[in-house]
Amino acid sequence: MDKRSPVTPPAAPRHPHAFTTHGITIVDDYAWLKDENWQEVLRDPSILSAEIRKYLEAENDYTESLLGHTSTLQKTLVKEMRGRIKEDDSSVPSPDGPYAYMRKFREGGQHEMYGRCPRDGGQIEIILDGDALAANHDYFKFGGARHSPDHRRQAWSADVKGSEYFTVRVRDWATGKDLDDVVEETDGAVVWSADASAFLYVKLDDNHRPMQVWRHRLGTKQAEDLLIYEEQDPGWFTHIHESSSGRFCVIAGGDHEISEHRLVDLVNPDATPRLVAAREKGVQYSIADRGNELFILTNADKAIDFKIVTAPLNSPERANWRDLIPSREGIYVIDLELYSGHMVRLERANALPAIVIRDLASGEEHAIAFDEAAYSLDTMGGYEFETTSLRFSYSSMTTPSEVYDYDMARRTRILRKRQEIPCGHDPADYVTTRIMATSYDGAKVPVSILHAKDLRRDGTAPLLLYGYGSYGMAMPAAFSSNRLSLVKRGFVYAIAHIRGGADKGWNWYLDGKREKKTNSFADFAASAQALIAEKYTSARRIVGHGASAGGMLMGATANRAGELFAGIVAEVPFVDVLNTMLDDSLPLTPPEWPEWGNPIESDTAFRTILSYSPYDNIEPKEYPAILAMAGLTDPRVTYWEPAKWIARLRATMTGGGPVLLRTNMGAGHGGASGRFNRLDEVAIVYAFALWAVGLAERGEV
Repeated sequence: MDKRSPVTPPAAPRHPHAFTTHGITIVDDYAWLKDENWQEVLRDPSILSAEIRKYLEAENDYTESLLGHTSTLQKTLVKEMRGRIKEDDSSVPSPDGPYAYMRKFREGGQHEMYGRCPRDGGQIEIILDGDALAANHDYFKFGGARHSPDHRRQAWSADVKGSEYFTVRVRDWATGKDLDDVVEETDGAVVWSADASAFLYVKLDDNHRPMQVWRHRLGTKQAEDLLIYEEQDPGWFTHIHESSSGRFCVIAGGDHEISEHRLVDLVNPDATPRLVAAREKGVQYSIADRGNELFILTNADKAIDFKIVTAPLNSPERANWRDLIPSREGIYVIDLELYSGHMVRLERANALPAIVIRDLASGEEHAIAFDEAAYSLDTMGGYEFETTSLRFSYSSMTTPSEVYDYDMARRTRILRKRQEIPCGHDPADYVTTRIMATSYDGAKVPVSILHAKDLRRDGTAPLLLYGYGSYGMAMPAAFSSNRLSLVKRGFVYAIAHIRGGADKGWNWYLDGKREKKTNSFADFAASAQALIAEKYTSARRIVGHGASAGGMLMGATANRAGELFAGIVAEVPFVDVLNTMLDDSLPLTPPEWPEWGNPIESDTAFRTILSYSPYDNIEPKEYPAILAMAGLTDPRVTYWEPAKWIARLRATMTGGGPVLLRTNMGAGHGGASGRFNRLDEVAIVYAFALWAVGLAERGEV
């Protein structure tokens, strides 16, 4: 690693803030980094406290002083990664009535364009030009876009500050101009009424929580909108989507353990929403509709890996649920899609997905699966219900994404798109494989691996190990062209499918949450040790990488197993877990209690979180080099979490490092906006990884 003399690392002033909870006194020296007006800062970052801004900018300067010499390498990486992007890429048009709708990019464009063409092909008509809309903004991100049922208008939403407050507008297809309607502070989604005269949306409250569903009628002011539904539990998320048939708006509410759904008839969107099944502790469900019947994916009746039941549309309460696809241990039903004649379910067993199709008339089933050792498979949905066509995507760590249209009746598939790599890509140049790591308690942890075919497994290769392990989210072994820039420089790329995700079923998730959260950290360390034992790499040749809740994994790993790592990258890291879970005014705190526990009410939860929260467990010892990346307007993982973490690390550690903080002063949780601008941030991560293992200094660019 480069030993040049950087500028003096910032030393954040200590302003001790002490508080006592459950008889335990905590002293937080860096609580001052949380702006007292943080809610206003999300909306307008220019009002950030001058003292905090000065500190964050000093950290950025320090990071630049250490990584600035990799600027040529970063530019090379960006050029490579951009060279693998088909710049005028477009989605496969999705049919709906007389048209097929699509998204596309122009050559050199940062943002998507939304358009359509005649159903059977023809000239493309663009209704939304993301590059033009973004021209006057430092940040721009589409929230969504949905054409009206009569195909005359397009509702669309955008966030121009990175705070995830989306403003909805409506554009006329005939004139190409927006109507006067402006609906602000939404989550970005809309569902049109059947007659296209109105739409439903979710409004975010002052704490950035989605609590209310409103109806907006075209041609009126937002102040005149009608409140359709209001959730009273601040710990719940509320979202909306169209039902399978398109007849209803589904109001989907829930936290990480309970769900509840309501239906709004889109012929009469002002009507009171109709409850499907009342919320019950520990019961989750989602719904699809067909005729006078609901198909429900649920974990009710202790169906840990979920099952599918049916219920009458007119009386869908729990007492009327009847099993259609019973629960099968170890086969996790991830998702359900419903069409007029077929039901499609996405399943995962042994960390590999499959699509199963059921003929609803005969009950006959067949599956779509693939033979690679590790791969990603997903259904893509569509606008039409009366169809036998299913669209799905497939990729692996070596195989670029492929999109197929599959005829569910004829059992035939048509390749509609293969991801193009303009600079060329031969899957035969790479190997994808999978090993099983044994955790401390005997649990077998899948680890997906990508490397060049000529790799010598002698322990000398550097390795990037990625992990997440929260919320039941599986990490697919999918294709990423960006990773090839590391692999071509001799890196092995690995994904640890640790507990806390649902890679091996819902029990795999349950075994990595709340009081069992530390299993996630143990699994990640075990994955690193297995990769070392198999001679893919060696200790201190590994760079750990995680984002958001995966950033918490990185922080815990630095505390618990830092000796295995040369470097750690934590993007928008959730590292101040205890303080965040104690602050019920933060946007995500009440909804997060089911995942981590409520330390306000529970002494046990308080002590459990305190035992692993990365910020609270920093010790006076050596740490690997660490790069933390933050977004100033991030409403999910607030900017002060990584800022406090780095400040305490630098003040406490006795050697190793360095520890760096880079805050994007104009972006939120997703980082920079624009597909090419995001590459700049990826290049920083990869340059840091190369630097941490000594490759950036030897000209191996």
